[in-house]
Amino acid sequence: MIRFDRVSKSYGEKTVLSSLSFEIKEGERVCLSGESGAGKTTALRLICGFENADSGEVTLKGRISVVFQENRLFESFSAYENVRLVCDDDEKARQVLVAVGLWDDRDKLITELSGGMARRVAIARALAYPFDVLLLDEAFAGIDDQRKSVIEEYILKQVQGKTLILVSHDEAECEKMCEKRIMIKQMQ
Repeated sequence: MIRFDRVSKSYGEKTVLSSLSFEIKEGERVCLSGESGAGKTTALRLICGFENADSGEVTLKGRISVVFQENRLFESFSAYENVRLVCDDDEKARQVLVAVGLWDDRDKLITELSGGMARRVAIARALAYPFDVLLLDEAFAGIDDQRKSVIEEYILKQVQGKTLILVSHDEAECEKMCEKRIMIKQMQ
């Protein structure tokens, strides 16, 4: 369960979120929608505890796994090593790398992978972690449509009974992945 109770957040003079309230129940799949700059990523950062609200309260239950807008991978590590960092299970690491189509490239360093391949490593790493809540922030950027569709289906199987929060400007992604939408309005 995730609850925002009158949460506000500013950066200097710029108010990003103002008195935002919503609740996401365990097991729900939710799309956070809104214009660029509306505060969707800030909301995710508050959920993760990377930022503190200026006022209001954020309540969270469960372990979080995240695919950030940036890959945030260890570039001097292989694809397999990046995934293996978050789990103590060789079979789980193999399973997620197979699912995202990277098993044959598992020993390549991140610097040897294309942007889309590195993105898939970031997704595999998030899925390898034993999460209760999965946060996806523009997670499918740079992935071709055919591969994206396969990965979306895999993610939907992995999040059964768990909470998913998706930030995306892609309407089709939101429709496919989520059952509920929360609109965040941009502050003027």
